[in-house]
Amino acid sequence: MAINTKNTVKTDKTLRCVRAAALLLAVLLTVCACSVKPPREVPTAEPQTASPTETASVDVSEPAAAPSTAAPIAQTGYTNPVPQSYTEESAHPGSIVTLSYDSKDYLRGDAPIIKTAQIYLPYSYDENSEERYDVLYLMHGWTGNEGEFFTVLGGKIKRLLDNMIDGGSIAPLIVVGAAFYNENSDTGFYESVDELCVFHCDFRENLMPAVESRFRTYATSVSEEDLIASRDHRAFGGFSMGSATTWNEFCYDSEFIRWYLPMSGGCICFGGWDDYDTQRTCDYFEQLIAEKSLDERGFFIYSATGTEDWLKYQVDDLMNEMLKRPSVFTPVHLAYYLKQGGVHNHDAVMEYMYNALPLFFRGDN
Repeated sequence: MAINTKNTVKTDKTLRCVRAAALLLAVLLTVCACSVKPPREVPTAEPQTASPTETASVDVSEPAAAPSTAAPIAQTGYTNPVPQSYTEESAHPGSIVTLSYDSKDYLRGDAPIIKTAQIYLPYSYDENSEERYDVLYLMHGWTGNEGEFFTVLGGKIKRLLDNMIDGGSIAPLIVVGAAFYNENSDTGFYESVDELCVFHCDFRENLMPAVESRFRTYATSVSEEDLIASRDHRAFGGFSMGSATTWNEFCYDSEFIRWYLPMSGGCICFGGWDDYDTQRTCDYFEQLIAEKSLDERGFFIYSATGTEDWLKYQVDDLMNEMLKRPSVFTPVHLAYYLKQGGVHNHDAVMEYMYNALPLFFRGDN
């Protein structure tokens, strides 16, 4: 069963332009300027107060206690709010550095290009020590950039990382702000979908080796063997179109990544953004899990969205289909959590990260 590859892009430019025009008439951007309401209906309210397009059919449990270890949690539930103190300046702030790396333009004949990533290094990071660090790759949404997770909300997400590490909720980790765009990219909606659909090539061939040869992750080298051997210490997450990118990483790069945090978006491996095939997608997931022996090797997906998120219907569709297959997507492999009142913005993203990251990389609490 084949899914999109780096050479599979839309060629009907006329149709694409018509669909894009129809989409843009039906969309209001959030305050983050990186999200979109898929073309189901014209919204009637501002993003902060919009109602979900569909009612969830997933049964949601009572809110769970804020996780501080990798112990099992209920498979569905509500996220816990971020403590106010976790958004304030930490006594031990991490730093942000820029990494430039050689890549290719996979939509335009594999032309050589240079891309950049923004790297969060924890306060304790020491180039000269022997300590190794877990690594989380994060992907932005539509029209976003590689540094946005560290700058939006006045830097609150960066301060959240500082305080979670300082408080022992998570182990010190490296966070990589990546981008599916490059210097040649068109940031139109469907053009952006094309870009995210080939990002897995950049991740595997360029970004991951560049990051993990430069910084002290658990990969002892960037050989394929050592990158695979260190998969338990590698996570990938993203928001909106970055969520779709995260699902693609599960489809393409599961041998390198154990932990996944798709936030406010479904999988578009089959179909398109507004007509994706949930059942076929989950059939493929089952095939992938069997072929890659992921049950034995381990994988965990923490999918999250808001109860008032415009894309909640898309996440619900996928989650409902996955939860109908409990022998494959057990609580050890999948959790689906909602933010009460959450909409499609970075405030919700911060809460999803606060709840999910301690399940990936436990601290000493």
